[in-house]
Amino acid sequence: MSDVNIIKRGLLEKVADLHSVPAGAYNLRENGKGAGRRSSENITIENKEEVPGIVVSVKDGTKNESVHIPVIITESGITETVYNDFIIGRDCDVLIVAGCGIHNGGDEKSAHDGVHSLFVGENSRVKYVEKHYAEGTGKRSMKPTMTVKLEAGATVEIETVQLGGVSDSIRETEIVAGEGSEVIINERIMTSGEEMVESKTSVILDGAKSSARINSRSVARGNSTQIFYPAITGNAECFGHVQCDSVIMDAAAVRSIPEICANSVDARLIHEAAIGRIAGDQILKLQTLGLTPEEAEERILAGLLK
Repeated sequence: MSDVNIIKRGLLEKVADLHSVPAGAYNLRENGKGAGRRSSENITIENKEEVPGIVVSVKDGTKNESVHIPVIITESGITETVYNDFIIGRDCDVLIVAGCGIHNGGDEKSAHDGVHSLFVGENSRVKYVEKHYAEGTGKRSMKPTMTVKLEAGATVEIETVQLGGVSDSIRETEIVAGEGSEVIINERIMTSGEEMVESKTSVILDGAKSSARINSRSVARGNSTQIFYPAITGNAECFGHVQCDSVIMDAAAVRSIPEICANSVDARLIHEAAIGRIAGDQILKLQTLGLTPEEAEERILAGLLK
């Protein structure tokens, strides 16, 4: 296998857990171009006409199906913006696996900006997994943007992961939740060196008995910088909980600015934020089990970001 193919396979494994062509629908984008696609009986993928990107449509009643849409960049100097729409019908239960992997072995900047729009129909459930990973010598940038609209009774679970190598990242998510709908967001981020990440998440609970949970965990190492802006707005009878936990190490900097806004007397909103170093007694406890201080530290960090 050539070095290029080894790099491609490694990126796909990291951002989409793919070891071969996935079952079901998929769309692979490589170095700014389409590199493979398959629709299924219930999930269709079509090109957008005026801008780069795709439209993914899921039929009413589709259950236990998935669509994979990974992006990989292995050439230096490629920068792109892609616009993807997801239209999920009623009474569905589907998994969307997105993600971007960049290997930049040159001196020029490589970047991928993904602008995603997700519509979830009544009583449907969508799990959306987005992993970002990068490596190499040149600058590696990503800017994922997502807007979500939930109809009555719908659920969206968003899992975002960025655990290394991205030089700078600006992440923006805005969700509007309808009656009885549910939002679950789990964010895991680790930065090191001179890396920078800024994450903005806004959930608007418009519908009665809607709910949202934002759980953000991060580790900042080296001279890296992290800024978090999680926000929940309650416009009706609803429940919202924001929790941000960050471990800071070395000469890193972390800012966490949670916001809750209640526009209804029946809104129940909570926020919690904590930033600190690894507790010494945690390391000592693991050392008594035979781990070195370095191994204990890595074990604690892995548990935090699990």
